[in-house]
Amino acid sequence: MTDSQWQIFDSFRTEFKQNVNRWSALSAELAPLQSAAALKDTPPYPIETGVVYNRALDAISPEDEIKLIVIADNPGKDEQLEKNNRYLVGQSGKIADGFFRRNPELGIDFRKNVIILNKTPVHTAKTSHLKKLITSGNPAVSSLIAESQLWMAQKTASLHTSLSECGQNAVQPDLWLVGYAELKEKGIFISYRDEFKRAYGNAAAWNSVYVFQHFAMNRFLIDLSAFRIKNPQLSLIDSIHMLGTAHREKIFTDQILV
Repeated sequence: MTDSQWQIFDSFRTEFKQNVNRWSALSAELAPLQSAAALKDTPPYPIETGVVYNRALDAISPEDEIKLIVIADNPGKDEQLEKNNRYLVGQSGKIADGFFRRNPELGIDFRKNVIILNKTPVHTAKTSHLKKLITSGNPAVSSLIAESQLWMAQKTASLHTSLSECGQNAVQPDLWLVGYAELKEKGIFISYRDEFKRAYGNAAAWNSVYVFQHFAMNRFLIDLSAFRIKNPQLSLIDSIHMLGTAHREKIFTDQILV
């Protein structure tokens, strides 16, 4: 990273950590709700971190080259374990890591060249369980999920824009917003979606925002493979950009009344 990029990232990281610490004050109230939300479809598991900061961010140094920002949904069972407290380290993360390892032409090490964030740092075993937390009748928890979504949307857009505007000598990262389904109408992350778009304004960095299906259950890979079968003349990177742009236009143009 350039000096300017490092300062931008370090400032974001510090503020993010401070907010997670503040939001974690509700961990005691969150834990029983998170357990109850998982009862019907998830085997019992230890809830160790109700609001999860991504400790992998602390391993990023000024010498690292950030080529990509990936935004997933929220921390799951593996991510919230105290031994981890890192994003995308479960099955979805292994699929993502494997994708980049199998495609070295992309020039991206998923664990070294990527800033991994979520739409909210509030943990649930499955993303759909967030709805149960929101409708739990606890106004503080509902407010936390709403506030964290808006903060992450604003600050992630600002981070991407700022990193992209650091001059010709700086690597300008793409941003992958994964989890297409929950960005649709009636999805959990509509407020994130709308605030995310507003936060970019007319910034040129918006053109390097790409939207995809989630890595979970191979949905990203299935979607990309189907697109490549229909467009065999395209390179992998061109396929990624065209598919991600098409999904972006669908999510942010078709579904938002301007």
